[in-house]
Amino acid sequence: MSTPSDGDLLLRGGLVVDGSGTEPFVGDVLVRGGRIAGVGGRIEASGARVIDADGLAVAPGFVDMHAHSDLAVLADGAHLAKVTQGVTTEVVGQDGISYAPVTDETMPLVREQIAGWNGIPDGVDLAWRTVGEYLAEVDRRGTATNVAYLVPQGTVRMNVVGTGDRRATSAEIAEMRAQVDQGLREGAFGMSSGLTYVPGMFADTDELVALAEVVARHGGFYAPHQRSYGAGAIGAYAEMVEVAERARCALHLTHATMNFPENRGRAGELLALVDRAVASGVDVTLDSYPYLPGSTTLSALLPSRAAVGGPEQTLARLCDPGERAWIAHQVEAVGSDGCHGVPVDWDTIEIAGVRDAALGDRVGRTVARIALDEGRAAADVFFDLLLADRLGTSILQHVGDEQNVREIMRHPRHTGGSDGILVGAKPHPRGAGTFPRYLARYVREEGVLSLADMIVHLSARPAARLGLRDRGRLAEGYVADVVVFDPATVADRATPDEPRRTADGIPWVLVGGVPVIEEGARTSARPGGALRHRSRALR
Repeated sequence: MSTPSDGDLLLRGGLVVDGSGTEPFVGDVLVRGGRIAGVGGRIEASGARVIDADGLAVAPGFVDMHAHSDLAVLADGAHLAKVTQGVTTEVVGQDGISYAPVTDETMPLVREQIAGWNGIPDGVDLAWRTVGEYLAEVDRRGTATNVAYLVPQGTVRMNVVGTGDRRATSAEIAEMRAQVDQGLREGAFGMSSGLTYVPGMFADTDELVALAEVVARHGGFYAPHQRSYGAGAIGAYAEMVEVAERARCALHLTHATMNFPENRGRAGELLALVDRAVASGVDVTLDSYPYLPGSTTLSALLPSRAAVGGPEQTLARLCDPGERAWIAHQVEAVGSDGCHGVPVDWDTIEIAGVRDAALGDRVGRTVARIALDEGRAAADVFFDLLLADRLGTSILQHVGDEQNVREIMRHPRHTGGSDGILVGAKPHPRGAGTFPRYLARYVREEGVLSLADMIVHLSARPAARLGLRDRGRLAEGYVADVVVFDPATVADRATPDEPRRTADGIPWVLVGGVPVIEEGARTSARPGGALRHRSRALR
């Protein structure tokens, strides 16, 4: 090799899993100036720092296609939950509700609505208003990971239409299109939706198509949390494919699950729908997490009518006996739109986190268990906890199906996404365990995918979905986002009782060639920052 430069790293003698899907080989990887300078059998680089990777796998850093680290990347410099998994890039702005673009009036509403996802951390004043300003704040602070952002369709609707359940006017659609356009011009990679959350759920198919057309013009992708993962799941997925077809927009199906008893063993129907769409020319990808429980906020179970008008009006309804009776009937008997059209089983709803520490004794218990312990109706526990915690409660929802999880992760359009909530006393363990769990359980123990294939799913394919032409592979000239792990011992240690336990068997993680995990310990480095989509409309 040619003349070394300061900071050269030579990963010597590891099992190189380069992200191409080809057979891994034992060799060296040279990192120089933040990029991959060589990949091969034996590389000589005089003066480079040599890292002995004998017995270890060397792979491209993992891309979390569905992250809820929007504020964590600003507030938590260590960001252990993600970097200790080998995650080097995260996609935020998910589920149609996030912090840009906003107005002075809507930022407080957004902050309250998704406090159960992101908390309200100290030291982050939420002073930005545009996507560009949010990304600039990410860069100003420096982050442990790279951050890609999606324009949240629900927040855009809140800015323009409000939180009410009504059709948008043509003028309002034009303004929403303009806000999506601005966000893509400022560096967003696409648009997300949360179609079981107020107010994004009030958009009809035509409105979504109108916004997705803007995304398509910029070469971005649409990432919807669709209208149902339960009773109407297949129809909801079909609607998202229709949006993509009509808008000529790439589609990424986020946390693509088939949950609840109604959908056991039905993953094949979703995958057949994806295959038909791809065959017809629609660019479809999807992500999933390798766990059975889902995770959201307790307030998400409410029917949409109860959430109209924002948090204060919702809290007022929960104090009204007539409203409570109607909501209880919708949630327990009918199946509210917030609970995917499925009547809630309170035994499946486990409290994961509370905003008010005085309510901490609820954490780790199901609503059914609390009701039994206190001799109360489960619906009253539900209402009173929402009131006491001002809608800030997060939950685990035990509704998954293992057969579906395995079938979906085998699909050649699949990528990994944690959907990890990082706040609360007992958040879902997927926030700290998703990527090592894929490697430990589904590669080493179960053989659902080979190691080479899994690295494509976790690195190369998501990077391609984002249009990152110099990330996701170990190839000369690519950015040196790298994870080094032991294929024999890598394991997730996060559990429902100890959800923040970090992974075993990942001694090195590089972001842009800079170690953020070194010999198993977090360094002080924050080499990440905001990634910006290069809009096709601006080229």
